[in-house]
Amino acid sequence: MLLSFDSGVSALQQFQQQINVIANNIANVNTVGFKSASVSFADAFSQSLGSTAAGSTQIGTGVITASITNNFAAGAISSTGVQTDLAINGNGFFMVKDSVSGSSYVTQDGTFTIDNSGYLVTSGGMRVQGASGDIQFPTASTSPTMTGYSIGSDGVIAVRMSDNTTVAPTGGALALQNFTNPGQLVKVGGNLYSAPAAAGALATPGKPGSSGLGTIVSGSLEMSNVDLAGQLTSLITTQRAYEANSKVITTSDEILQTLVNLKR
Repeated sequence: MLLSFDSGVSALQQFQQQINVIANNIANVNTVGFKSASVSFADAFSQSLGSTAAGSTQIGTGVITASITNNFAAGAISSTGVQTDLAINGNGFFMVKDSVSGSSYVTQDGTFTIDNSGYLVTSGGMRVQGASGDIQFPTASTSPTMTGYSIGSDGVIAVRMSDNTTVAPTGGALALQNFTNPGQLVKVGGNLYSAPAAAGALATPGKPGSSGLGTIVSGSLEMSNVDLAGQLTSLITTQRAYEANSKVITTSDEILQTLVNLKR
């Protein structure tokens, strides 16, 4: 068996993976808080043919995918005018919790709303976490009633009541989480990440604007950090590499066919 077959086939497999990653990046170019991914390759095992005075003689057997990593660089912050839309200007993640399962996640998608029970929730219904739990605004059944609110850059939420007083919602101010190794976060869909221990979470979630955490921008969202021009360029170069390795397989097949014909 020609080693060139192994090299060519392995390349087709890995470049297909790279095209899959690029396609996912392009598909999420307008996804709020999305972080693009990139593929890194490494050479596969090399077959040793011996050694010479100049050194060992080896022939490589192809390529493998070394890693697929997420780029956590910030995306552009876009104004929406919706007060509960929140962006993080700097480092950090919003913390959210599934009220049914109790599972906790982090996200940089700040597309939040206030539900019928007064909870600040994600578009998927996850409850946004404050310094002391679920953030819940006063509901219409309370007296006095809520007439408005503001969300400061430090995450402090001031709720204005009909008796001209200002109160904080249940759960307190927004709290942010950060990680020493965010590349270990696991995407679980819905713009959410689970936070394995290897990601190195802060021991205690922090106040926006402190401990290296970013500040809150109310009425805005952080957009995807996908560089569309760069992704399209990568798609072209990956396509050309795929075609080149297809040619390697075709050439190897022709060589084998020639060897078979020698027998005739």
